[in-house]
Amino acid sequence: MFTLAFPGQGSQQPGMGRYLFENFKIAQETFEEGSEALKQDMKNLCFEGSEEDLALTENTQPALLLVSTATQRVLRNDFNVKAVAAAGHSIGEYAALVAADVIRFDEAMRAVRTRGQAMQSAVPVGQGGMVAVLGLEPDQVETLCSYVVKNSGFGPLSAANFNSPGQIVISGSQKAIAWLKDNFKPELIFTEAPKRAKLIPLSVSAPFHCEMMKPAEDKMRLVLTAMEFKNSAFPIIQNFHAKAETEGSILRENLIRQVSAPVRWTQSMEVLKSMNHSQVIECGAGKVLQGLLKKIDPEFFKVMTTTSLEDIKNIEDFLKASSH
Repeated sequence: MFTLAFPGQGSQQPGMGRYLFENFKIAQETFEEGSEALKQDMKNLCFEGSEEDLALTENTQPALLLVSTATQRVLRNDFNVKAVAAAGHSIGEYAALVAADVIRFDEAMRAVRTRGQAMQSAVPVGQGGMVAVLGLEPDQVETLCSYVVKNSGFGPLSAANFNSPGQIVISGSQKAIAWLKDNFKPELIFTEAPKRAKLIPLSVSAPFHCEMMKPAEDKMRLVLTAMEFKNSAFPIIQNFHAKAETEGSILRENLIRQVSAPVRWTQSMEVLKSMNHSQVIECGAGKVLQGLLKKIDPEFFKVMTTTSLEDIKNIEDFLKASSH
């Protein structure tokens, strides 16, 4: 009884997925299928590509989808892992929909390549940015964004990722962000000043998940409307509204709107908790989601990662422990 959780941008790394390719036939087939879909050698990009190559959004998104899909196929095919639910962080939601047989993998690969290109071209380089805000509550972050827009005259600026308690990312105009960095005095903004509020600018290529992404959302509406969305084999907790959905048309609409709306990850994991699904497998590159779940509820969630052959082999122990 596992929930599959699929990571988003920031989890990519050189060499990602190599151990899967070298040890599992279904992973090799998945890499071939992904490469064929894009007419690009994805094996070369994932295994030999530099950090810079993989950081290009139009490369990052298909690479993450490919490695996440290869991982879940190995788990299902070689270890008989059965999912009861799934969730994906931003681009990870596409991998969740592939895993639940809502959309075809080859079509998803082409869609996320377009998504990466559309998100990159929606805002000229240097005009938008993102900042991690540590130590504030969600309502305080909303107050902060309103304060900046009102007092700086620059906008938009809004919450983009509710990652975990005390870690929220904001996104928007680079001018608004620059003003915020120069004028961040919590005691002037909040009636009760937080003790340890901190800003960390993120090195991203665009202001994701805010209204500046509307052109990319419009583009994805065309792409995703042309694709078939089946009903899901199990519930998908979606970023857009942090609710579990199974109906194809609803899954599609929320996936479209996700582009310019915040990723409600903390709220999504609270929904998972309310469903009493504590066993989570992070399917794909990195261990970012494991870290976030430790912050959300370390007592409740038991998270296994899949970044090495050793991890994958430990799945049998995890399966046994989970059945007790």
